[in-house]
Amino acid sequence: METIYEDSDIPKGSSGVWTLAWPTIITNLLFATSSIIGIKVVGSLGQDAVAATITGGRISFILQAILMGVLFGTTALMARYWGAKDYVESSKHLSSTIQLTVAISIVFSIFLYFYSYPLVAFLGLKGDALSISALYLQYLSPFLPFLAIGLSITTGFRSIGDVKIPLIISIVMNIVGVFFMINLTHGYLGFKNYGVYGAAIGNGIALVSGALMSFLVWYFNKAKSKYSPLFTFDLTRIKNIFEVGMPAALEQFIFQIGINAFLIIVAQYGTAAYAAYGIGIQILAFSFVIGFGFSMAGASLVGQHMGNKDNDQAQRSAWSGMRLSIIFMSVFGIFIIFFAEQIVGFLINDKDVIRLTVIFIWIMGSLQPLMAVEFSLGGALRGAGDTKSPLFITLICLLLIRVLIALILLYLNARIELIFLTLVADYSVKAFLYIRTFRLGKWKDSLQLKEAH
Repeated sequence: METIYEDSDIPKGSSGVWTLAWPTIITNLLFATSSIIGIKVVGSLGQDAVAATITGGRISFILQAILMGVLFGTTALMARYWGAKDYVESSKHLSSTIQLTVAISIVFSIFLYFYSYPLVAFLGLKGDALSISALYLQYLSPFLPFLAIGLSITTGFRSIGDVKIPLIISIVMNIVGVFFMINLTHGYLGFKNYGVYGAAIGNGIALVSGALMSFLVWYFNKAKSKYSPLFTFDLTRIKNIFEVGMPAALEQFIFQIGINAFLIIVAQYGTAAYAAYGIGIQILAFSFVIGFGFSMAGASLVGQHMGNKDNDQAQRSAWSGMRLSIIFMSVFGIFIIFFAEQIVGFLINDKDVIRLTVIFIWIMGSLQPLMAVEFSLGGALRGAGDTKSPLFITLICLLLIRVLIALILLYLNARIELIFLTLVADYSVKAFLYIRTFRLGKWKDSLQLKEAH
């Protein structure tokens, strides 16, 4: 068996977390930037166009979140086998992952294409916002299986510490996406003017380019994980990935239901409130991807160290990741609080939307330390193979706290600002539960569960 690196080369401590986190952070910051540019590109077309872009991003992110849940199973298994120096078995799990995620994405895409109108109507949009958003989703849906391919391969690379290749792919992919979004939306450089739908097509072209680049790097063995035949099916491996990843996928599915339920509540206050929430989330995506970088780093390191039978180092890596995540996300929170008006004003010139978005950003900016705990320790638990605890915490905090309180406030005809404040209760309880769960240490038992695979 080919030896790629020795046990001593598995990154350790804060420096190890940072080594794996920074390329992932930059990669996802590029995606967040692309989403913000997408809103800016269609901003001159009016609130309905902005609502369509937000809805497209929101719905496609449901698939991405479900896939990421499945991929936490991949991360846990590939990282554990890699830490145990079983590199061949680690790589074979990547092929099985692609087979599973592409199947999921195809089903999702078909459903989205044929049921886009009732889906958007369910979200609370009406009139032109409804029809434009539904058609936007139909333009976007055929490209989503390529999202599954690119996301699966790059996540597999990151799970074993190969983080720079996904960064390079992301840079190229986002340049391609921004180029086509701008030109297809406004008809520049001789391209056909598709209006708001040009943003959907541009995003789709970016997904195709990302999938193609990821596959070629893997196929020609330019990454640590060597190519394993893609059309060789192993139901045992697929089952293993599904069993470990299913609670995380279910968690993400419930999370998306809760988020969209919250979005429906916000939509009851009108298009301005809906747009404000969507724009605020896009701006906060910069923060989310910082947290996600530390989440992936923690998952990778915890899995590798547990595969190497070093639970103490796995635990130290998790706490180091949490501290770094709190520092970086808090700095970002302070920045967006101070410059909220300038940032939002750059994206849209509607006074009502600007006012509500600024309030939303002030609230979320102050919650960054609590969100950092969720990202970092959640990733560590999933990397250890404990995907059930985050599921339980999400059920409690999102559905029983955020959505339930928001529904009560809506029934009482409370102001939209109070609806936004329900997020404070959500993230406060969530941070407490993650710290308590990790300190209990039951996640260490997942090592035996994974060895059974």
